[in-house]
Amino acid sequence: MFFNSLAHLLILLLTAPHATEAQNGSPIQHVVVAVAMEAEAMPFVEHLGLTKDEGVFESHLPFLAFSGNYKDGKVTVITNGKDSVYQTGVDNVGTVPAAMAAYLALHKLQHKVDLLINAGTAGGFQSKGAAIGDVFLTTGVVHHDRRIHIPGFDSYGIGKMDHTSSETIVSPNNLARSLNFKQGVVSTGNSLDKTDVCVKTMLENNASIKDMEAAAIAWSCALLNTPFLGVKVVTDIVDSDVPTQEDFVANLAAASKSLQEALPLVLEAVLGKSYTELR
Repeated sequence: MFFNSLAHLLILLLTAPHATEAQNGSPIQHVVVAVAMEAEAMPFVEHLGLTKDEGVFESHLPFLAFSGNYKDGKVTVITNGKDSVYQTGVDNVGTVPAAMAAYLALHKLQHKVDLLINAGTAGGFQSKGAAIGDVFLTTGVVHHDRRIHIPGFDSYGIGKMDHTSSETIVSPNNLARSLNFKQGVVSTGNSLDKTDVCVKTMLENNASIKDMEAAAIAWSCALLNTPFLGVKVVTDIVDSDVPTQEDFVANLAAASKSLQEALPLVLEAVLGKSYTELR
């Protein structure tokens, strides 16, 4: 009994959330970049000359990792891989694979990751100044489709985290100014389109952009006390009359190109900086 209790205690201590070196004031040296779709990730992987890393995920999982050195640091790109459960072969999009891939990667690389960047395309609100191709850095995350109308659970459903209330959400103010990027709250849901209730919830939470994974990945980061930053490029306009899927397909290539241009700039700006410098 004594040895079982001791073993359990050791596991808890070894897997407990910890402050990264960057949070303690040391320079950011290892950045994980989480990207949902292969079309968004691979040009960036190839540009940085990253190679496939078999040591991050177990072989039976669909998730993929690519690692390598960049400038004075290390970069690991993770993607959700392709669907085999439903036998569609499409990208694993949405909150479940995104949260799972991020958690497993951070847990595997624990004590070695200084910052997680969730990069990808998103819808944008023109009423918040968004236009196709704009790059947004996230000031906070919320959910817009977790409707649980029970006291307490309603706030849980929204799942609001921002840089003023969460230690793991990076304030992008300095970074946005230096790179001339826009900034705002990203609202996450599991559907490409939206209902009137979704739009109402997004506007109530001051969302500038809409995606399918940021809030879920930020939740995984919070569990493992890893700083989170979202980098989103606008593919479609949420508050327009054009159907979301038409806007998305028409602008995906151009937005992906904009993302490839933005990500190296973000990496160069954060590597070698401390967490406090980014805030």
